[in-house]
Amino acid sequence: MEVVSQDDDLGLPPGLRDEYLKGVRNQLGEIAELAERLITAGDDIDAVEQLRREAHKIHGSAGSFGYAQATAVAAELEEAAKQWLAQPEQGASTRGAAARAFVRRLAAALFTRQAAPPSPPPAAPPPLPAAVPATPAAPDAADVPEIIVVDDDATIGERLAFGIEARGYRFALYHTGAEALAYLRSLDTLGTAPLLLLDVDGPAIDGYAILETLQRECPAKFRVVLTTEHGDKRKQRRGREAGALDYLVMGTSLWAALESIRGWVGR
Repeated sequence: MEVVSQDDDLGLPPGLRDEYLKGVRNQLGEIAELAERLITAGDDIDAVEQLRREAHKIHGSAGSFGYAQATAVAAELEEAAKQWLAQPEQGASTRGAAARAFVRRLAAALFTRQAAPPSPPPAAPPPLPAAVPATPAAPDAADVPEIIVVDDDATIGERLAFGIEARGYRFALYHTGAEALAYLRSLDTLGTAPLLLLDVDGPAIDGYAILETLQRECPAKFRVVLTTEHGDKRKQRRGREAGALDYLVMGTSLWAALESIRGWVGR
């Protein structure tokens, strides 16, 4: 996900907008965790109240930093949370999905580059000379995923991808080891080293096999963290011996997983 341009002159001190985005990125991670609580239990009133408070904070702050769309979405989320609090039993089964949708809209409003407003149509141009073939655009490192998730469990993979999206990272998600390995082999990382989150429990090609293949064919192309639902010390040792950067136990909260990811990504 491409970060919104910082070129707009809002009269803010240098760097202040970047600091705001850093803080709101953490807020969205917390809101994503609350949305996951509502996926599990839509009548979790404590989660709804916390969601209302966090939405209120973004509603009151985003506009001051030029994020008018984020202000509008946060206002909608705050109003929805108020309605959920007023009618706790009504629509509880769909509440988590609705909260997830709000989080995705907030992330898009804050971290996706906004198109410039259309310019008025120009006057009729003079006749042009013969067309010259366009030069293909050079590859851009901003198009390379910062994080790649490989997990055969759709529920776990989608949950982790949701949190990553909420924090505004560029990412790719694969559910089979074969498809992931083909993608990883072909990906031009343009000198970057994406974070690769590899599930070690894949049914066909597991994370260890993918890691060993990458270490043999393209060492240092990715920074690899192995993921599992179980905190097996032997698996952790095996992964580190194979060259993994670290190990992530997926039984932890989404927020805790995102905090670990932030440390590995560096933002």
